Amino acid sequence: MMASSPVLMRLVASAYAVGENAGAIIRKVLHSGELGIVEKTGANDLQTLADRLVQKSICTSLSRSFPKVTIIGEEDLPDEAVEEDLIESGQNSVILQKSCPDQYASLKEEELVVWVDPLDGTKEYTEGLLDHVTVLIGIAYGGTAIAGVINQPFHNYQMGAGATLGRTLWGVLGLGSFGFQLHQVPDGKRIVTTTRSHSNKLVTDTIQAMEPHDVIRVGGAGNKIIQLVEGKASAYVFASPGCKKWDTCAPEAILHAVGGKLTDMHGNAYRYDADVKHMNSAGVLATLRDHQYYLSRVPQDVKEALSSD
Repeated sequence: MMASSPVLMRLVASAYAVGENAGAIIRKVLHSGELGIVEKTGANDLQTLADRLVQKSICTSLSRSFPKVTIIGEEDLPDEAVEEDLIESGQNSVILQKSCPDQYASLKEEELVVWVDPLDGTKEYTEGLLDHVTVLIGIAYGGTAIAGVINQPFHNYQMGAGATLGRTLWGVLGLGSFGFQLHQVPDGKRIVTTTRSHSNKLVTDTIQAMEPHDVIRVGGAGNKIIQLVEGKASAYVFASPGCKKWDTCAPEAILHAVGGKLTDMHGNAYRYDADVKHMNSAGVLATLRDHQYYLSRVPQDVKEALSSD
């Protein structure tokens, strides 16, 4: 099955297994009590031992199986040997049995770009807000996010000893998204999810202009997209630079595969080519529906403050 499957489906199947392994590494580091925290640019931009180990695991595992795929990870790590126990070579058999959408069936490895956030929600991880934490592996072709894997290592962690810990969401454009139950906020109700620790006047002014009934402040771009697809929020609003391509590639693919939309604050799509700048300079607006309404509410001075890519 593996040899006969199109390269995209094999890559997604590998990313699923690699993401599950990443979740196990993140849990192991937490349970060890030795998080190995360092500040990258400040107290709100942290890196832990889990970030470092997971990036090495994901990037090395995928590059061994797909040597011609371009892989871009968040962490700037030294070029050094990777321990064999970090390598994951498995593939998810259910994904391999799915039919690849026709438009992607003949893609070659060298046409694909993988964007990796090894631990999205690092600050929350260090503070024990474990349900905010995700692992993000996004796959792009022609500058478009076409597939993604989100592992949530601590899903159900508050449910007690008998609960299954962790889950993996995945999706491919033209095929759908899996690993969760799709729900939407009831018609007429506006619930905005936004940053927990990176707010500023642009963000707060934009949220106020949306006239939301409620605002949910959580960590991690992956977690915010989960809020959308599970019906806890109707829009993810972050009117500020700060988010990067590895934060949005996988979540965007999963959201778009179920009919949602992710753009910048001007309504423009982000590109995920290998040579694009990493920063999402014009903010992030994501919805399952009514995208145009939320775009129309973005204040003009906010748009002027955020340069469009």
